[in-house]
Amino acid sequence: MPVYNEAATLAEVVHRVLTLDIGVDIDLIAVDDGSTDDSVAILHAIPDPRLRIAIHAENRGKGAAIRTGLNAAAGEIVVIQDADLEYDPSQWETLIQPILSRDADVVYGSRFMGRPVGMRWQNRAANVALTALTRVLFRARITDMETCYKLIRLDVLDDVRLEASRFDVEPEITARLLRRGVQIHELPIDYVARSHEDGKKIGWRDGVAAVRTLIKWRIRPSA
Repeated sequence: MPVYNEAATLAEVVHRVLTLDIGVDIDLIAVDDGSTDDSVAILHAIPDPRLRIAIHAENRGKGAAIRTGLNAAAGEIVVIQDADLEYDPSQWETLIQPILSRDADVVYGSRFMGRPVGMRWQNRAANVALTALTRVLFRARITDMETCYKLIRLDVLDDVRLEASRFDVEPEITARLLRRGVQIHELPIDYVARSHEDGKKIGWRDGVAAVRTLIKWRIRPSA
């Protein structure tokens, strides 16, 4: 769980994750990425041994936080969960089933197969365009490349050393999985978007970076 200035929602998201009953043990790794609000104090105040905390002294970006979390992960399945309330952890139960039943190694929660609420048309258009580019470059059937909800068997990522430090981690993960011939199974999810005024951090420059990342991992000799 990457965390950057999410004091308003952090405790609730952590509570929702740690109280899930989905038939598997949950180990939550929260990576505070240089927050300047009370996020670190909130994490340290949660008395649950299943919560592990890593701290970046300064903000390095979502991709850097995910890399730190993956390096510390020791289970069989990794789930990326944002620290806001755009994505409700209660949906893990459905998303994880194809992996537990060995029908999939990777599951994405697709906002566009589900019910996205409050997404600005500019954000929707950017997401649709980036996903369309992904389909063209990698001949993939996918509806939501940028979704946060990526559930992946950890052994699929054994020799993948992610390079992205910011939001370009989303296209990097997807591109490298597709380059390796990994099938991405999608299921619909509910999604409630927040505004930049509410703390949303992704912007148009991240869209440009996503395009560059997709093209790079399409033409790079190895993934």
